[in-house]
Amino acid sequence: MTNDLLRAMIEYNAPDVRRVNHSLKVLGYAQYLARAERCAPDTARIIEAAAILHDIGIHVAERVHGSSAGNWQEIEGPPIARRMLADIGADPRFTDRVAFIVGHHHSYAKIDAIDFQILVEADFLVNASEDSLDRDQILSFKKNVFRTHAGTELLSKLFLQ
Repeated sequence: MTNDLLRAMIEYNAPDVRRVNHSLKVLGYAQYLARAERCAPDTARIIEAAAILHDIGIHVAERVHGSSAGNWQEIEGPPIARRMLADIGADPRFTDRVAFIVGHHHSYAKIDAIDFQILVEADFLVNASEDSLDRDQILSFKKNVFRTHAGTELLSKLFLQ
């Protein structure tokens, strides 16, 4: 399923290499965190799908709203994610969970489980580098959002030493 979803995401985003690379980096961190936190296989599959699709609404948000802001991504992403997941035959409950995470991945107060938490942490790890966040921004996010041991440790090793 992961390869089918990756193929769909790449085809959808092509030729936007930046978006494809971002999703691939988030997927890598998400997989690492899911293993480090000993997530169950079903949870790990949700995390992988959410990582691949978390920013899938950016192109529509930019076209329709003139902005890639998180609130627009959260509105535009879930319908696209649902179509892609349906096209690869994903289970409806699986699809609902992935769409929920895609539709709220900038709404940190809505984090309700480890799958969502890991997606947010993986996305931030990539954004911290891609957006050249400063130490104060990273410390604030660490204090207010990071919850997993593996994510907190990785954030500290990569950005706070």
